[in-house]
Amino acid sequence: MPFCTHQRKASQAHGKSVAQVVLRWLVQRDVVVIPKSVRADRMAENFDVFDFELTDDQMSRIAALDAGSSLFFDHRDPGVVSRLGNLRLTN
Repeated sequence: MPFCTHQRKASQAHGKSVAQVVLRWLVQRDVVVIPKSVRADRMAENFDVFDFELTDDQMSRIAALDAGSSLFFDHRDPGVVSRLGNLRLTN
């Protein structure tokens, strides 16, 4: 099943955006979420996740999408951690 199908179905069921569903999924898992946006409409949308609740089925279907690896880098890999720790910003 395509990556966003479960999130999209949940967003349609609750009348919310996919981003709001993902934020709500994190909130329901007791994850502290700090979304970043400079656009007022997106900031308002990010706060509008407390008037609905995902079902247990929706929660588990979204959780099942976890492939167990990052699309960017593995923060548990000692080599990656070493490279990141040794990065220096220069002018």
